[in-house]
Amino acid sequence: MTNQVQHFYVETLGCPKNQVDSDKLIGTLLADGMLPTDSASDADLVVVNTCAFIDEARRESIDTILSLDGQRKETSRLVVTGCMAERYGQELADELPEVDLVAGFGVPVHIPAAKKLIPVGSAPIPLLDLLNLPRPKSLSPWAYVKIAEGCDRNCGFCAIPSFRGPQRSRDVSSILAEVEQLQAREIVLVAQDLASYGKDRPSELGAGSIVSLVREVSKMVQRTRLLYLYPSDLSDALIDAICDTGVPYFDLSLQHVSKPLLRRMRRWGDGQRFLNRISDIRSREPDAAFRSNFIVGYPGETEEDHDQLLSFVEQAQLDWCGFFAYSPEDGTYAVDLDGQVPEGLMRERLLELSEMQDNITARRRDDLIGRTLNVLVDEPGEARSHREAPEIDGIIEVPQDLVVGEFYDVEITSAMGPDLVAG
Repeated sequence: MTNQVQHFYVETLGCPKNQVDSDKLIGTLLADGMLPTDSASDADLVVVNTCAFIDEARRESIDTILSLDGQRKETSRLVVTGCMAERYGQELADELPEVDLVAGFGVPVHIPAAKKLIPVGSAPIPLLDLLNLPRPKSLSPWAYVKIAEGCDRNCGFCAIPSFRGPQRSRDVSSILAEVEQLQAREIVLVAQDLASYGKDRPSELGAGSIVSLVREVSKMVQRTRLLYLYPSDLSDALIDAICDTGVPYFDLSLQHVSKPLLRRMRRWGDGQRFLNRISDIRSREPDAAFRSNFIVGYPGETEEDHDQLLSFVEQAQLDWCGFFAYSPEDGTYAVDLDGQVPEGLMRERLLELSEMQDNITARRRDDLIGRTLNVLVDEPGEARSHREAPEIDGIIEVPQDLVVGEFYDVEITSAMGPDLVAG
């Protein structure tokens, strides 16, 4: 008598880096002989890959865990992994008896033989990196590839280094092997601190290694895109490499523009430096697209700081922008700072900035009407040009008969807010 095939279901929350981790977990489960299912109720193993970046993400993670527990069959096992498992392993184990296994980054995910809660938050550095695990072929024409794990920076608002550990850059050969395995038309390189790739391995890689890596990856695929660039590491060589890929898309991690507030955030730069860099890139590549994110309401943010950010947003004319309310995180420098901004005022500032940026994004999209753009078809009727990163930016509606995974030149006929329509 043969053993019945076991099925797994994976739910991924949070950022693209988490999606890469999930893909690698899926690769190992497939290698173990398990099969995927689209329904948690049919799975023998239910995995929730959690996010713990801010309080809202943690609440979503808990809600998802409880929801999937209600959907799964009695004989299944519910496993929680990801950032929340690593950061709050013991607490999750104590507070969620519904969970069968709490598996941080150093604990292999599998079906436990019996109900067992394993707290995993004690290891300062993961014992098992997911970075170099095998990964199945991409189901989409694009795929994320994580080139490093962890972060060596000490930003005042961020707890990631405390549970993801210091930066650990991958070997170039392993990255290129993964790119080949994925067989995607567009590769999106991600990391906690992308442009610092190689700095932690000075004898083998060294600072600036991201430039040669981008050039190597772009030899293998039609599109290479980079997400999360710390502005101080955006060198001329890296700008040239990005432009040479044919995807002049710059996702700059700015967080604010007030110099005093940025120093209080333990970050580099100021609004004028950022504007100068953006202007420089546009002078080299007028078709460059820009995205950034900003924290609103960081402790000590004054009305003048807010006005500087409003002025910057108007002057920079970025294609895409995200604004996030400051969230106090245990163990960070900022959690004990004075000058906490009242929640009501924070929300007012968020709304003002978001409305301004929505109008800017809409105008920049309107400017593309009548232009011919080269697009990659992601799914029937939906495509992207170099200006749109998958999952986070707008899309381009295209005729349904265009083949998924192929590139086409299309003419933009209309715009609907962040989205475009091609004839």
